[in-house]
Amino acid sequence: MPYTHRIARPDDLPAIVAIYNSTVASREVTADTEPVTTESRRAWFAEHDPATRPLWVAEEKISGAPDRIAGWLSFSNFYGRPAYAATAELSIYIHEDARRKGLGSYLLREAIDAAPAISIHTLLGLIFGHNVPSLRLFESFGFTHWGNLPRVAVLDGIERDVVIVGRRVG
Repeated sequence: MPYTHRIARPDDLPAIVAIYNSTVASREVTADTEPVTTESRRAWFAEHDPATRPLWVAEEKISGAPDRIAGWLSFSNFYGRPAYAATAELSIYIHEDARRKGLGSYLLREAIDAAPAISIHTLLGLIFGHNVPSLRLFESFGFTHWGNLPRVAVLDGIERDVVIVGRRVG
């Protein structure tokens, strides 16, 4: 696998935002309908404590070239109340050039393996119902359908479902 991952640094934020923004137009991955700015994501970045809610960047090893950030994964609080401290929502975003090359699988496998060490026992994904590639990815790692929020998002006038997938890891 030509990928490694590490804790994101503040100077990674522009690359993280660029990858995120590359998904906005597809209306398949994010509920944002317009690109976000690096400045608008600084507070979100700061919420990711490496010890409990890490934000990782995945670097692609390219022979004879500097490593490049090919994607990222975040562990985020679920609902923000103390009783949910052992539950985290996962988000995975992949650079256009790295999609469908195994990076999502790499990141999800690493997240599942790392979760117990950071006191996370339940992982969730909140995925648009029409985002078949992401649903298949999570299902391939043992996530199952835990809920459906019908027509809760409106993208370009089309109502979209959000599917909740989950997996116990500890």
